[in-house]
Amino acid sequence: MTDWLAILEEHTVTGETMAREVPAMLGDPAISERQVRTLFSALETQADFAEKLRMALEKSGHDFPVVEAAERLEERYADLAAVVAEKLKALRQVTPD
Repeated sequence: MTDWLAILEEHTVTGETMAREVPAMLGDPAISERQVRTLFSALETQADFAEKLRMALEKSGHDFPVVEAAERLEERYADLAAVVAEKLKALRQVTPD
């Protein structure tokens, strides 16, 4: 049986780390458009996974606080992806491909 709570805990820790590291990465003046695109893609993938995890937790009948934690994780990744998308947009305005 899949341990959804352990998966949620692991991905929550990763999400917290990303929330600290992404702004620092984006603040690096040497970051390239390619690196930002790669970061955006990774965050979108994580947001999609978090959504699937939330749905699995709901389907498995977990308590509301657990499902709510998964929703927060999903939102965190979506918010980070939005910030990265803004950086990508800014980079493209400066140096179009």
